[in-house]
Amino acid sequence: MLLALSTIHVAAADPTNAERLFTLKVGPLLKEKCDGCHGGDTEKIKGEFKTLTRDDLLKGGETKSDVLVPGDAKKSFIMTSVRWLDEDYEMPPKENDRLTKEQIQYLEEWIQAGAPWPDEARQEAIRVAEAKRKVTDEGVILKTSGGLSGEWTTRRYKPEDVWAFQPVVKPQLDLKPNENAIDHLIREKLAAAKVEPAPPADARSLIRRISFDLIGLPPTPEEVEAFVKTHAANASSAIAELTDRLLASPHYGERWAQHWLDVARYADTGGMSNDYERSNAWRYRDYVIRAFNNDKPYDQFVMEQIAGDELAANQEPGTKNSEQLIATSFLRMGPWDPAMVKNNEARQLYLDDVVNSVGQTFLATTMRCFKCHDHKFDPLPTKDYYRIYATFAGTQIAERPADFMPEENCEGFDEGRAHVQRLLDFAKAEEAKLVNKRETAARNWYAENKLPYKNEADRKDDPDEMKPIRHVGLSIEEQGQLKVREQDVWIWTRRLERYEPMVQSVYNGPDPKFLNARKLRMPDKVQANWKPQSHILTGGSLEAPGEEVGPGVLSALRVPVGSIETDPYLISEELSGRRLALAKWIVHPQNPLTARAIVNRIWQHHFGKPIAGNPNSFGVKGAKPTHPKLLDWLAADFVEHGWKIKRLHRMIISSQTYQQSTLHPQNEKLLNEDPNNDLFAHYPVRRLTAEEIRDAMLAITGELNPKLGGLPAMPEMNMEVALQPRMIQFSLAPAYQPSRTPEQRNRRSIYVYRVRGQADPFLEVFNQPMPNDSCEMRDAASVSPQAFTMMNSDLVTDRSIAFAVRLEKEAKTLEQQIDRAFELTFGRAPTIAEREKMAGYVIQMRAYHDGTTPKPVTYPTQITRSLVEEFSGQPFDYEEILPAYEKYVPDTKAADVAPGTRALADLCLALFNSHEFMHIY
Repeated sequence: MLLALSTIHVAAADPTNAERLFTLKVGPLLKEKCDGCHGGDTEKIKGEFKTLTRDDLLKGGETKSDVLVPGDAKKSFIMTSVRWLDEDYEMPPKENDRLTKEQIQYLEEWIQAGAPWPDEARQEAIRVAEAKRKVTDEGVILKTSGGLSGEWTTRRYKPEDVWAFQPVVKPQLDLKPNENAIDHLIREKLAAAKVEPAPPADARSLIRRISFDLIGLPPTPEEVEAFVKTHAANASSAIAELTDRLLASPHYGERWAQHWLDVARYADTGGMSNDYERSNAWRYRDYVIRAFNNDKPYDQFVMEQIAGDELAANQEPGTKNSEQLIATSFLRMGPWDPAMVKNNEARQLYLDDVVNSVGQTFLATTMRCFKCHDHKFDPLPTKDYYRIYATFAGTQIAERPADFMPEENCEGFDEGRAHVQRLLDFAKAEEAKLVNKRETAARNWYAENKLPYKNEADRKDDPDEMKPIRHVGLSIEEQGQLKVREQDVWIWTRRLERYEPMVQSVYNGPDPKFLNARKLRMPDKVQANWKPQSHILTGGSLEAPGEEVGPGVLSALRVPVGSIETDPYLISEELSGRRLALAKWIVHPQNPLTARAIVNRIWQHHFGKPIAGNPNSFGVKGAKPTHPKLLDWLAADFVEHGWKIKRLHRMIISSQTYQQSTLHPQNEKLLNEDPNNDLFAHYPVRRLTAEEIRDAMLAITGELNPKLGGLPAMPEMNMEVALQPRMIQFSLAPAYQPSRTPEQRNRRSIYVYRVRGQADPFLEVFNQPMPNDSCEMRDAASVSPQAFTMMNSDLVTDRSIAFAVRLEKEAKTLEQQIDRAFELTFGRAPTIAEREKMAGYVIQMRAYHDGTTPKPVTYPTQITRSLVEEFSGQPFDYEEILPAYEKYVPDTKAADVAPGTRALADLCLALFNSHEFMHIY
């Protein structure tokens, strides 16, 4: 740095170099840091001081005239201001905007050289000459399609900041026989830091770690003991066999699909003011599970989600299935509802969401950052944003027909359909009563006024004097009730589509004239020759269209997508095929972002942290890779071997790095020198995720229903949350009703019904992310509500009782029950001290429960709701039925078991609350 500054000092003494210094450094600095307050609108100039010209600087402001003294930086007050040496004149005034030492040095050198300010023609000549020098001490220029200004287009970047935009280069490694490349590259950095790797983890820790990592469930006691034996005989062989067995388990797909759905923002409803159900979204969730279970090549997985409908259109007769069409539900995962929004604005909201989602998910690039202007830090011009926007400009959303496939689980359709039909019939009957009353009054009005009767639809546009008032014959309360019933009819009609062979999908065509999140259908005939017109939207505004753009890709990556020599980053203008071209470009082997992004995510879920710190954003402001050579080696190897994720799992799990203990002999040293475990010197302790906690409890109690796929499961939820009023547009959403039987309710958490406007309280408190935004990494913070939930919630209490019932069936004596409890929960036997302590606790709790009688739990089959009528502001009530509770089969409750079972359940509750159960070591 000192050498670089010295070079600038010498160079700046030359007038030509001083002009260059101003053009490339000082001028842009003044524009960025000063012109906001001291340029532009003359009425808003602060301190009567402008920075637009050299004369402005020489003139000074209302209090200082020596702002700039050419040739003498010490006498130039601007240097005092930018160094914050005068508390009354600290400039720029915000801490985050302060000049760096390097920027201050540039300003000082320029002043010492006489503060030359060349005219615009001279500056342009300097910029043109500089742009021809691709690499200098100042950084590199990355060629793009061009920014909105010449200065941005020729901006330089430090090579280490734009690492992700550089080609993936697989390092050549001198591996020892049977050495894992991961270990080689991790230990290379450990050796440089003079840190030894942690010793291997013990067999019991390893099987629990690998089981939760791959299938999200604990190993059974029998599996633990078998593994301990084989591990003692041959550790590497035992780990390989365990890994293969778990990767072949259908539960593998359930676990790893959850990671993907966090990023894709999976939910069963659309959010916003109505939060309408997306009744077939569950088919996308199951598609993702199948993709992981079948080890679908990742490049194919990507293409199907972006352009599955275009791929499906080219399927050969006799080979057609719905898989690829279902995959495009990815493009429907974001929150969206056009209610109270103009059509063109609703379309823009959808397209902006899709562009950003595709960028974050597949390219680790936050696209919204260059929607309104060229990216402030990355080589991403706003033109490229609107090229990708144009790629999706003809993409329309619709629920499309798609036959159910043999591998899809359609169990429960008849019962579910009957339940929804019951609710729909009730809503229609209540609506009909009110409509009949209104229309009877309307008929009377027409008769009194000697006019022919017209129904509501036909009279809607008549003059006021030619029709009765809008809600003729209805009281304020009845008017409110009618709105509720109309909304309920819409909701339950939509819910019936859950059982129909349809899919949340897209198609290519013109923008529809009418948008409604409640029901969108593909037209019978689509104008195939229609082409959208796309423009750069200045400031992101529809009202300020700028330069016209065609569909295209990110030019900074230097991966062509088309055959146009002058601009190989443009996609064909044809309506169909745009998304497929984009998808193929994303998975092009030379694309530097795609493979890096997915291997980084896979690594993250094995080690609790990624190699590159921001999995959704590889840009300049994202955290740099701790092991860039490792990331590139994994990315290159991943592509070379067919984009196979299971192979990557095997490589990671077979590494000594993954198999390390969580305990390190140099723990104190590492806490000080590597507190974030960036060296991966030991395996990190991690808390189970929300889904793992719930699923593990169900597995341990024996309640878990292991069936794959199908309709959303509705577990029991805190009754206050389930029945609480939840506002939607013009009404209240229907109450949450759980599935009727324990078998239906107690399924894997990935199948739990996800409502954007009503999070599951248990999963939410343990940091399940809201699906409105892509979640690159879950928060694992520990907060007090988690402890209250684990100790007091009905969900955990019910699991504890079920666990106690299982223990009583499988073991006779208290000591045997305690042993079995520890084996099921921790995968080990209790120590003598633990057994004695637990036995004493159970005996103590038996005495307590002998003197208490729990109250039976009752369930309502009907509730009264209160709401305020929209126009009058008057309150009204209405009845809501809850038929799920009419033949409800509850989980076993405290009132259903003997005092001894309740005492044993208290032991089970304590084990569920233990650190050992809640964490992976």
